[in-house]
Amino acid sequence: MNKENRLKKGYADEAVDKGIDLRKEIKKLCKEKNAVILGHFYQADEIQEIADFIGDSLALAQWAAKTSADIIVMCGVHFMGETAKILCPDKKVLIPDLNAGCSLADSCPADEFARFVNEHPGYKVISYVNTSAAVKAVTDVVVTSTNARQIVESFPKDQKLIFGPDKNLGNYINSITGRDMLLWNGACHVHEKFSVEKILELKKQYPDAQVLVHPECKGAVAKLADKVASTAGLLKFAMQSDNKNFIVATESGILYEMKKKCPGKNFIPAPPEDSTCACNECNFMRLNTLEKLYNTLKFEWPEVQVDQEIAEKAIKPIEKMLEISAKLGL
Repeated sequence: MNKENRLKKGYADEAVDKGIDLRKEIKKLCKEKNAVILGHFYQADEIQEIADFIGDSLALAQWAAKTSADIIVMCGVHFMGETAKILCPDKKVLIPDLNAGCSLADSCPADEFARFVNEHPGYKVISYVNTSAAVKAVTDVVVTSTNARQIVESFPKDQKLIFGPDKNLGNYINSITGRDMLLWNGACHVHEKFSVEKILELKKQYPDAQVLVHPECKGAVAKLADKVASTAGLLKFAMQSDNKNFIVATESGILYEMKKKCPGKNFIPAPPEDSTCACNECNFMRLNTLEKLYNTLKFEWPEVQVDQEIAEKAIKPIEKMLEISAKLGL
């Protein structure tokens, strides 16, 4: 085992024999080690195909909290692995590539956010799940795009609120709730790239298409939407709609599950504004591969660790989110 390279690269870089059936071997290792593979909707198709469970951030947190597996392999980005570890401190949580970060989480350094919170006494702090454990540790309640509106509305209307780090999601929640939350100036590099012009061009090609938009997109893009919702919410809408064509403005990995659950329907990925590419992918999400997943299970590395003091603080707002979501049936 090339330990030095592994530590340097953030993933087990041992060569995988091209002759082996990766899917078969991964399933075999899962059975032998009582491991479960959790995959986000934004993962590559091959990861979603082999995952034991796929979902959005809320669903992955809910699943991690109740699994009986000894090992959780989080095929997503680092903050998702941290959330699973915080909820399951006695389980081994692995991620195929530690370099799978999140531009939105990176836009909110924990020390700067803590200072921002301290500068605004009397405010309750709501943090999007796309944050580091250290940011969650100075938070009153965590939200996902699935439950953000309901959790914001669970606070009294006169309660002063800080929302971070996604300004686009925060602005959207303000617009539909009538709140005036104080917003951190963060954003997702994928959802920031969608343009009104390119979506309107697609609408000319597919005039009957319904536009599905994630709330991390800019407000001008959200105004074009027939439905603004989380990835799980957009999927549900597409499944229930009688429409045939959909223009999808979120990370293109969701199209795998949309096509799977909606055979016969046509899903057109909204392209980024600065590229001729027909889809918009998160480079961090795509760092996870079948080869890395196999090595992760084989060597049980890299393992996600969270400082105990931070974890003890961060678990409270996560558990509060899960509690409110359960009460609301989310």
